Amino acid sequence: MKKSEMQAHAAEYDRLLGEAHSAQRQGLYRAAVDCAFSAWDHVDGMMQYRRKYQDEDFESIRAIEIVLHYAPLLLDLKSLATLAELLKSSRRLERNTSESLADKLADARERLWHNHRLWDHLEWHPEARQDELRQTLGGDQEYWRTVAEAWEAMALLVRQPEGRSYRLTLTTRMGALVPAKCSACGQTVEAPKAMLLEETACPNCATTTAFVLLAPTTNAESQG
Repeated sequence: MKKSEMQAHAAEYDRLLGEAHSAQRQGLYRAAVDCAFSAWDHVDGMMQYRRKYQDEDFESIRAIEIVLHYAPLLLDLKSLATLAELLKSSRRLERNTSESLADKLADARERLWHNHRLWDHLEWHPEARQDELRQTLGGDQEYWRTVAEAWEAMALLVRQPEGRSYRLTLTTRMGALVPAKCSACGQTVEAPKAMLLEETACPNCATTTAFVLLAPTTNAESQG
């Protein structure tokens, strides 16, 4: 790969990573994952350029870290499967990072299945108490609390205060009108939730894209 090609990959990687960080700050976690995922196409060229011309060493890859963090919360097995294929096809990633991406991928997969168990539990047991999750599901109560808080921020569940803990209810009324933001232009719309779970045409920019459910403007104080 020529220097100009490596430099172009580095620039595009930075652009997409910047978009991912911007989406994170706005609470658009699905969009953050999509931008970080797109940046993977440029990781190899970016790493070659920075190692050769900027003498940079890598502990890990930020665009991969974003997906490893959010994919388990979004129950996004597809992105983790794609990362597994990327690690197989590009040994340079593991060789040139001081942290083990394979180990982090294994941890993310384990978290995804834990989160899937929690989601299934909440579907079958509406208004389950947050402080009783460890008794029901085992594992670490602090982990379940963290996931519940993250899902609340993603507008995936409601945490209703009760005593020193919360009742947890998934926001699963598929026909209810919910606010969401277009991943392409940022326009906020209201539409039935079932429609927004699939890629659909934005009424503002006409792009067929994923809409991201907006996080609540306020969160209850963390307890339980």
